[in-house]
Amino acid sequence: MPPGALFLILAALFGASGVALGAFGAHGLRNHLAPSALDIWQTAVLYQLLHALALLVAGLWLRLGPGQANQGALLTAGWSFTVGMLLFSGSLYALALGGPRLLGPLTPVGGVALIAGWLAVLWAAVRTANP
Repeated sequence: MPPGALFLILAALFGASGVALGAFGAHGLRNHLAPSALDIWQTAVLYQLLHALALLVAGLWLRLGPGQANQGALLTAGWSFTVGMLLFSGSLYALALGGPRLLGPLTPVGGVALIAGWLAVLWAAVRTANP
């Protein structure tokens, strides 16, 4: 599989499921969850959709040929965004639905992974600007 292709596939899956989960939260859960739980759900959707776009950009950048120096940083970014969305948004979805509080510590771990993804993008951008 060419570099970045898997991230493009994952970005499409995260984007499509983010839209579906957002609609489900707005229409299917509105009468079943407390407003605070719906807020948590919407936060999960927002972060999933934003980072699906970030993953898309990382995948496209890899496909365009970032140069050998940036490939590692962009792979790090893509995997960080993927893990971050799974842990951050996934734990929030579960918590909003009444999942065990044991999942709560996964949320900040996912947030750190998302931040790491952005820092890897920054590293790739700086290396591109100063070859």
